Amino acid sequence: MSQFFQIHPDNPQLRLIKQAAQIIQAGGIVALPTDCCYALVCQLDNKDAVERVRRIRGVDDKHHLTMLCRDLSEIALYAKVDNRQYRLLKTATPGAFTFILEATKEVPRRLSHPSRKTIGLRVPQHGIAQALLEELGQPLIGTTLILPGQEDALTDPEEVRDQLEKQVELVIDGGACSLEPTTVLDLTDDAPQLIRQGRGDASLFGL
Repeated sequence: MSQFFQIHPDNPQLRLIKQAAQIIQAGGIVALPTDCCYALVCQLDNKDAVERVRRIRGVDDKHHLTMLCRDLSEIALYAKVDNRQYRLLKTATPGAFTFILEATKEVPRRLSHPSRKTIGLRVPQHGIAQALLEELGQPLIGTTLILPGQEDALTDPEEVRDQLEKQVELVIDGGACSLEPTTVLDLTDDAPQLIRQGRGDASLFGL
């Protein structure tokens, strides 16, 4: 059975953030709110937890998982970012965008796309996600909480609890989230490519 924490989205209680971080460090999976939908997240270098996230989500290793980072400098540690890409990232970070970039050697190989060696990265603009990333001192790996056979992400914490209480270690109730996932942009080519239109305004990138 999963635990259920009610955490204030703007002023997260540090005691609960610390407990959530301990659950993640022990190999747990957490459902948490972001500036878009709820997401499933786990520790970056825990192979078993990552595979559990993939099973819950119903995706294989060709599906880009997303690395949640604290800021731009952390993105630059895990992705190869040139000056052009950095300017594009700075335009919309933090915010409702996921960026596909070439992974550096800091990213475990099992987390990058098996043929393209790319990874999805984002900086969430949400108090709970940011507080947890700050407490952990490293990125989280995760995915939008869309369950197999469903088209829409889960956005209500009570519904998340009802459907996942036997599959995750913790559900964080930070209130309802947006119905829209992130906008996904591939920045690996000369010009940005729109992969998925979501909450983020793609016109910032001329798309």
